[in-house]
Amino acid sequence: MSATNASGINFAKYRTLRGFLALYGVMSILILALMATLYYESMKAQMLSSHRLAMQLQSESYVPRLKIWLESGHDLPLFPTDLAYKTALYGYDKDLLVGNLVQKHHDFSENIALHNGYIHLIIALSPYGLGEYYLVFETRDDELWQHQALINSLIFGSLLFLILGVIGFSLSRMFLRPMNEAIALLDDFIKDTTHELNTPVSAILTNIETLHEYELPPLVEKKLKRIEIASRTISTLYDDLTYLVLNHDLAVHNSPINLTHLLQERLEYFRHRIEQKKIVLELTLEPDITFIIDKTKATRLVDNLLSNAIKYNTMEGKIRISLFEGSLCIEDNGIGIPSDMIDRVFERYTRADKSVGGFGIGLNIVAMIAREYDLKIAIESEEKKGTKICVNWELKPL
Repeated sequence: MSATNASGINFAKYRTLRGFLALYGVMSILILALMATLYYESMKAQMLSSHRLAMQLQSESYVPRLKIWLESGHDLPLFPTDLAYKTALYGYDKDLLVGNLVQKHHDFSENIALHNGYIHLIIALSPYGLGEYYLVFETRDDELWQHQALINSLIFGSLLFLILGVIGFSLSRMFLRPMNEAIALLDDFIKDTTHELNTPVSAILTNIETLHEYELPPLVEKKLKRIEIASRTISTLYDDLTYLVLNHDLAVHNSPINLTHLLQERLEYFRHRIEQKKIVLELTLEPDITFIIDKTKATRLVDNLLSNAIKYNTMEGKIRISLFEGSLCIEDNGIGIPSDMIDRVFERYTRADKSVGGFGIGLNIVAMIAREYDLKIAIESEEKKGTKICVNWELKPL
């Protein structure tokens, strides 16, 4: 079941886009890392090529001297040194015979190599008619090329990252524009609807209360009860819309609220809806549980939890409500929430089941209030078995 909001916007597309952007970011970083590696290797090859040329030129003057030494009897103390490079002579078995290298050479598979900060050029002496010997020239790497490679990588990498970032931002704006426009339209609709709902709903509820004072035939009384249930449902929706639209403009008056009394009061408000679905209530309420909170926000939090438990419950279902110091839990045995939706039910305009009415804002309001008052929400749910939502808070002195 996909996550769909009240306007038909499929938030799975938004999550797909987020996944695409995350993949785009990872790919961009990998591309930058690959380019930096290739550039580093290119600079290294260029440096080695430069040293190879210089060493080979130097060897042209050194090899004749080495030839004289070899033909004169291999007197080790008289091994010819070179003013420009450290030198060494290795035998056919790659063992060192004589030399003054700082870093011993081991790998003869490459013509020139960089080992632990030293550059070695390997020259086979057989082409010179000197037997199966290997001459090794050594010089220290000044590492200037590495610093240059790092600076260039940072400069060009930053520019490329900026270009990729601009491309990614442009793509995200392009893909998100239709969704943002749809959400903006929905927000505007909610604002317009809010202004139009209050007066007729208040008038309906006032007249219903007046009619209750008269003795009515059972059939009329039953129909009147249905009208009252529908009107209170709309009234609850109006309260949610008002809170959502005017949340930042509402004056906040935090005071000690008796949650036990508030819960009983809101259960009475929802009594007809509970009776309509023949829901059984199991209440475990400690007396006089108090929490410092704005009453309007406490009412919105409780109403939305109760409304969801009723709305998504089955006929003749059951709702268990427990209230203790530091914890309020509301559990139903209704349709439940798909496992892949549990982490997203608190997103605005998201509904786990689009067959049930509503804008998908109730649990988002619960989450907003919970963040404001540092409440912890725990949710457990299983499809076709029910949902349990607990609101927990730290006990503080009044």
